[in-house]
Amino acid sequence: MFEPPAPATADRMLAAQRHAAEAFGLRADGRRVWGYRGRTLSAAAGPHWLRLVCAEAGTEGGTLWNGPSTSRTLPSSVPRPNLFRIRDWSTGAYAYRAELYALAPDPIVSPRPVLDEDPRLPEAWWKKITTALDALAEVEPPADREAVREEYLRRVIPQFTGHQADAAITWSTAHGDLHYGNLTRTPHILDWEGWGRAPYGYDAATLYLYALLAPATAARIRAVLAPVLDQPDARTGLLTVAAQILQAQDRTDFYAELTGPVREQLAHL
Repeated sequence: MFEPPAPATADRMLAAQRHAAEAFGLRADGRRVWGYRGRTLSAAAGPHWLRLVCAEAGTEGGTLWNGPSTSRTLPSSVPRPNLFRIRDWSTGAYAYRAELYALAPDPIVSPRPVLDEDPRLPEAWWKKITTALDALAEVEPPADREAVREEYLRRVIPQFTGHQADAAITWSTAHGDLHYGNLTRTPHILDWEGWGRAPYGYDAATLYLYALLAPATAARIRAVLAPVLDQPDARTGLLTVAAQILQAQDRTDFYAELTGPVREQLAHL
């Protein structure tokens, strides 16, 4: 998903990945998928998917660390690969968590978080993703699970969009990172580290804005998710995603590509 990190970080994470695979009696032999700055490393391991996450020793735990394990309580109508086993350990200055998942049976929608062409998703995909988002929105998240903090969105929305968040925000439960590299063509929804409370419509807004470089798909999303996106309560969710894209444009190429289309959306909001 991201470029490999600096060589020293890559070597350390690859060694930890080999250690985790051996502990599970497997070999990580699939294509390497790096997280931001090498914080995570994932790959197929036989019939499984092995995900490794790292933190400085003493800072492990918390929302991102425990997101996948707590997501196991979500209803089955929210499709995601089963998480079978977790293994924690520390070596010197770093703590690691290895998570062993069922391997999703079909490919991801896009190798990048954003779409730059129509993925031609089947009709059943649209129905299942709508059902999943509806079911997730009704979940009451644990009190400590926040995908987006109110202080953050009230700061970045005016700073990067020129708009203001609604005075009273409607909240619901969201995946929190619902881009096209975290969705398969079944669909299965991957990478649950950041799920929790977010402004209403946040996931739907992510799917929509991240598809703006593929206009046909964006139009389809806008129509399918209109029951959410057309609600006045969804305005702050849309503004939050737009602000996050504009905030990151200088450090991430795919966000820079979205900047123009996102500003056009804001002009017509």
